[in-house]
Amino acid sequence: MANVTSTATMDKPAMNPYEAHEWKHPTVVAGVTWKNPVGTASGTFQYAAVRWFYDVSQLGTVCTKGVSPVPWEGNPGVRTAEGPGSNINAVGLQNPGVDHYLVDDLPKLKAAGATVISNVAGHCDDDYAQVVEKLADSPADMLEINVSCPNVSHGGMSVGADPDALYRLISRLRELTDKPMIVKLTPNVTDITLPARAAVEAGADALSLINTVVGMRIDVRTGRPIIDHVTGGVSGPAVLPIGLARVWQVRTALPEVPIIGIGGIDSGEKALEYLYAGANAVEVGAAALFDPIAPLRVARELDDLLDDRPELAAKLAAGRTWR
Repeated sequence: MANVTSTATMDKPAMNPYEAHEWKHPTVVAGVTWKNPVGTASGTFQYAAVRWFYDVSQLGTVCTKGVSPVPWEGNPGVRTAEGPGSNINAVGLQNPGVDHYLVDDLPKLKAAGATVISNVAGHCDDDYAQVVEKLADSPADMLEINVSCPNVSHGGMSVGADPDALYRLISRLRELTDKPMIVKLTPNVTDITLPARAAVEAGADALSLINTVVGMRIDVRTGRPIIDHVTGGVSGPAVLPIGLARVWQVRTALPEVPIIGIGGIDSGEKALEYLYAGANAVEVGAAALFDPIAPLRVARELDDLLDDRPELAAKLAAGRTWR
């Protein structure tokens, strides 16, 4: 995947990720203050790796990899492929399970001073409920419910693609925790405003979008899909226009709901596009695969860009949005 860099930052000196930085422009999402509007996206963040590159407490939030009720090994065989301006993955939400997360990952992140969003994954409603119950009294600051997983309770279809099923799930989870709860929406639907509205009516405090877009690559030497799972989730610069459109649509339909924009963000300028589309904050994911300090770099660039946009900065600091 090509390293796409904003032309506005090409002539600037290299950023020192270890130097002290005074953040000027916070945001508020579902009552939680972020020191800046940039966090990591679930799936590409691994504390064991990034702690060598920057101080995680500098980010607005850290959204951790999806956690399941028991350890998941993920999908077998080839799990990733490159696409034009994109990465395609079918990792299968590999993770060591919620019990390990509670005694290892989460305490380390909180000790480092991070504001943490715990991403919750499941293959059925009971899976989600088990994880949320265990996280309810944890030091996690927010929960993000990944409703894009294949769900055995709903015929293998993502629960996020079925507004009725999504309403039932989020209603159930809402009774289990008082923590601010974000629902991460799939773009693989005809009208994303329908699951968005269902999630909010069921008790979601905020929405994050988009999750990956379904795609694939073919090995022309064999005529077979490169990824053993056949299809995977497309992320990276190529999905930026899709993510922006979905945020715009959901903001239009739900003007008061906090939104976190995700998809194709690799510069402060692209993060700014999401804020103008109606997001309160953003998460950086695939960019960190080729530039480990991308989330922090984007946050620094955006902080400077907001200097010249005092009206937008004031709205964000008050928990409001441009649109």
